[in-house]
Amino acid sequence: MDEDESLRLYGLHPVGTDLDEVRELLRGQTERERRSQGAGDTELMKLCCVQLFNAGVIDDVLLIWSAKTASMDAACSIDVQLLCGQGLTETKAYLSRLRTPEAEAARQRLLQSEEAGDFEGFRVEEYSAQYADYYE
Repeated sequence: MDEDESLRLYGLHPVGTDLDEVRELLRGQTERERRSQGAGDTELMKLCCVQLFNAGVIDDVLLIWSAKTASMDAACSIDVQLLCGQGLTETKAYLSRLRTPEAEAARQRLLQSEEAGDFEGFRVEEYSAQYADYYE
């Protein structure tokens, strides 16, 4: 599956079982990319992350983080803001509660990005609208 097909099948706001399919698609592409940079489709990975961001399920944060950290290409393609479909404050709190090395690494990255101004004026609805324009 490529980016166009995923967009056609699931749109930018998948629900129900479509979300499960998006998660599986992202896991598969992430595994490929982690094995060998360029083996996964980072544009498709980015779209999956946008779709999960739009769903706003907090449990998807580490799945998105895993995709973002799969390779240098993925890190550049997947915006750190996509971790925050529930909002920045909620995401940082969630990651703090998990108390795992992966969650702490993601939280630290959010803190660094926030300090650098990457979340200046960040609002979930506006960020989602920017991606709607991007994928039109």
